[in-house]
Amino acid sequence: MSHIGKLIIVVAPSGSGKGTLIDHIKKTFGDEIKYPVSCTTRVMRPEEIDGNVYHFISREEFKKRIDRHYFLEWAEYSGNLYGTPKKDILDHIAQGDMVLREVEIQGAQAIKKTMNASELVIIYVDAGSWKDLEKRIESRAPLSEKELELRHRRFLKEIEFKVSADYVVSNKDGEIDEAKKNIIEIIRQLQN
Repeated sequence: MSHIGKLIIVVAPSGSGKGTLIDHIKKTFGDEIKYPVSCTTRVMRPEEIDGNVYHFISREEFKKRIDRHYFLEWAEYSGNLYGTPKKDILDHIAQGDMVLREVEIQGAQAIKKTMNASELVIIYVDAGSWKDLEKRIESRAPLSEKELELRHRRFLKEIEFKVSADYVVSNKDGEIDEAKKNIIEIIRQLQN
């Protein structure tokens, strides 16, 4: 592993398979990569455990942390607040560790402005057109027309961000095995 730590952020539209790819990275690299826990104000789902992927906190507590500059980045997404604790990320990078986070476009833009380019890598997961994504999203859970329209508008902004990424991994329908292989190759290159 290199002496300079790196923050790898994975950015992708909803339904792109980024969760599947991140799970594959965790299985492949284990403790070689650090996965700091984010904070959110959304309600914990039945299968989730506080402190595993998210710390579930109140909106009031989240706002206090914003005021204390606790977050490297934070964003509001579908009415909930999400944030990446600054200290966890920066401490690992200072120790030469590789850190991985899934971040929304707003967060990626904020991080890009505040971090040294030598310590940041952005991977964008491209799952194809809106029609392809819409099918995936609807197959997971039924959404209202309003929610679908909001996701479509967000998709249009997210697809524009693709040109800002250091790497683009294609994960169109039927390409998950190739996408897994490609994202692992990218991370292995970064380790050298």
